[in-house]
Amino acid sequence: MIDSDTYNTIKSKSEGLYKEKGSKFIALAFPATAEEEVKDILGNLRKEYHDARHHCYGYVLGFNGENWRANDDGEPSSTAGKPIHGQIVSRNLTNILVVVIRYFGGTKLGVSGLINAYKTAASEALDSAEIITKTVNDIYKVNFAYPAMNDVMKLVKDEDLGIVEQYFDTNCSITLSVRQAKTEMVMDKIEKIDSAIADFIRTE
Repeated sequence: MIDSDTYNTIKSKSEGLYKEKGSKFIALAFPATAEEEVKDILGNLRKEYHDARHHCYGYVLGFNGENWRANDDGEPSSTAGKPIHGQIVSRNLTNILVVVIRYFGGTKLGVSGLINAYKTAASEALDSAEIITKTVNDIYKVNFAYPAMNDVMKLVKDEDLGIVEQYFDTNCSITLSVRQAKTEMVMDKIEKIDSAIADFIRTE
């Protein structure tokens, strides 16, 4: 059972390859957390594989996989993007983009042949990927006066909080990454530290 504040994704780029009747399907899986990142990767791949016939893809973004898309890039409807996306979903992965690049071999594969080719290529890429479990973290900026430094740093150490950035002077600030399951408890402790005020920044 996966905790509600964790999700599975891939650690780094992975590749797969499927060949059928002269056509070559190159599958590339990438970790990605935002649509801008997806667009950048797709743009780079279109340049790198500029002579390929199709660049079909599927992605799932967000901790609950709420943001997703499947794209056939000119292949018959639902024969490419959907099978790729289906492989991501069946492995319960998110924050991931899978692109399958097709070099046409001259022989048409038909609908079922295409579905199988894109599904198998995507599966190959995901099978070779290292799957990792990440926690959903809330990012807070904590402002405090210098005398509270020891209390703040003790809390960071005791609760094993991630430090995103820090600034120490007469008035200090520290940006912390807090695992979501701990957020309420950590915020309660920060409230009890003299002069410390926490402001929510984002969840990642």
